Amino acid sequence: MLQTKIHNLTLKNPVMTASGTFGYGEEFADFMDLNALGGIIVKGTTGERRQGNAYPRMAETPSGMLNAVGLQNVGVFNFCKDVYPRIKDLGTNVIVNVSGGSIEEYCSVSEQIDALPNIPAIELNISCPNVKKGGMGFGTDPAMAAQVVAEVRRIYHKTLIVKLTPNVTNIVEIAKAVEDAGADSVSLINTLLGMAVDVERQRPYLSTITGGLSGPAVKPVAVRMVWQVAHAVQIPVIGLGGIATAADALEFLMVGAKAVQVGTANFLDPAVTMKIIDGLNDYCIRHNISDINDIIGII
Repeated sequence: MLQTKIHNLTLKNPVMTASGTFGYGEEFADFMDLNALGGIIVKGTTGERRQGNAYPRMAETPSGMLNAVGLQNVGVFNFCKDVYPRIKDLGTNVIVNVSGGSIEEYCSVSEQIDALPNIPAIELNISCPNVKKGGMGFGTDPAMAAQVVAEVRRIYHKTLIVKLTPNVTNIVEIAKAVEDAGADSVSLINTLLGMAVDVERQRPYLSTITGGLSGPAVKPVAVRMVWQVAHAVQIPVIGLGGIATAADALEFLMVGAKAVQVGTANFLDPAVTMKIIDGLNDYCIRHNISDINDIIGII
């Protein structure tokens, strides 16, 4: 009833977890059956171990949160050596989010992940700043986005998902550029750039001043962008941004997403994904829907 596909990946249901909000999956094993998920996107992985930004790096906002964690992770070598053996036999799609500050780093990390037999896909995070271009995000320029995807596509042989930033004027232009460069799927949206000020202390809440806004506050923007992109590209679209209920997930599916990712809601309720899956099942039963794909893109 809920099975769907993202390129060569078969998902038992369209509910996945978003990178950076679910650790490596194992942290949530006490709260749910990880194998019941459609997929797990592990935290962003870079070439070297990263400590992330200085604290404070999270701040609560109305209907959401700001974060500036800074891609804290163990690095690709330690992921392959220590983390992969612990999660490789999970009965779901385990996907690695790949991040980097240069095309060379993206390619190096992707190549090492490509060698892991039980990782069927990567999610290329092109929201990262290009250190050689003065910090401009790879994903904010169609030419740069296409270049990094094309280079990774040359050495990466499994399903390549590209995660798009919403901090652009025309997200359709970026989506079409990465599709033409070889992406098998796109996921959107990443966080919106935001800022919050502590008026009593008269300074920003975050050590980095600005950070990524996520949670229910961004959902209408995310739904709009997924709708735009799903009507412009031929590859599967994965929707995310503010999903906390089955109804939220259904909005994304109805505007064209083949699957969804749940992010910030995991912090509020570690078992929220199970409730969303159950809600999708209940919806299909109530509406006599035998195949979830029948409602994908109906709007």
